[in-house]
Amino acid sequence: MNELVTLEDFYSNQNQSIRHVRRQAPACLQATEDDIQLLLAAQCHIGTKNCDKTMEPYVYKRRADGIHVINVGKTWEKLVLAARILSTIDNPNDVCVISARPYGHRAVLKYAGFTGAQPIAGRFTPGNFTNYITRSFKEPRVIIVTDPRVDHQAIREAAYVNIPVIAFCDTDASLKFVDVAIPTNNKSKHAIGLMWYLLCREVLRLRGTVPRGPTGPSGWDVLPDLFFYRDPEEIEREAADKAAAAAATAEAEGEGAQAAEWSGEGAPEAAFAAQPTEQALDWSAEPAAGDWNAEPAAAGEAGGW
Repeated sequence: MNELVTLEDFYSNQNQSIRHVRRQAPACLQATEDDIQLLLAAQCHIGTKNCDKTMEPYVYKRRADGIHVINVGKTWEKLVLAARILSTIDNPNDVCVISARPYGHRAVLKYAGFTGAQPIAGRFTPGNFTNYITRSFKEPRVIIVTDPRVDHQAIREAAYVNIPVIAFCDTDASLKFVDVAIPTNNKSKHAIGLMWYLLCREVLRLRGTVPRGPTGPSGWDVLPDLFFYRDPEEIEREAADKAAAAAATAEAEGEGAQAAEWSGEGAPEAAFAAQPTEQALDWSAEPAAGDWNAEPAAAGEAGGW
């Protein structure tokens, strides 16, 4: 475990582990090149400097700077195993997804929205699984946690009531009371979002809701970006920029319409080309007395009116 590893050896060993997974798993559950590229791009293989004894089987080597490197082949293997377990549950609401870390709040909410699970984003209230008097009491058949170290209260209560636990575990995480450990980097927002996205996609595929294929019309048209954590300040800045752009556009359109109105470009030309009437009207003459009940005169007898 204390041996150093070069970059070439790392990628060659990762490719060997991927080929091993492809030999073991069925053809429909094999990892594609795009999946492996997503895992490496999100740095799901980067662990921590500490390594728990129970996480040693999932660690490939240790880098020169002391960072432990996770075997992505085993990551995909355990991800598919968790998806196969979750797909066998008849009622999707019997699955509870938990994340006390802010980086996983949006991911668990999106996962729950797509699969129908119960989300707990934020602080886990003690007694959710053990105290039936509380309003938030739940009796799930399986729970999924983002980090065993942060979500330790949920894992401990699940152990009290015999609820299986699926967890995304880093190299420094303890596997006590964890039934299915998915080795991955759970410190990065991109790694957390991507793992929840891949788990959600695999569950939907096994249920038959989503066809197997690349992201797009032939497969699931949802991108991993939807599961990534977004800073509230960044969202406010984007909303303010959009509002400012819309206000500037409306102001420019208003100024253009006002300039066109004052310039008289839209006035009809007939108003300026009108000629005076040939017959002079005497406004001082007394109106002719007539019978209002009489029938109106013909148009020729009314003097042109």
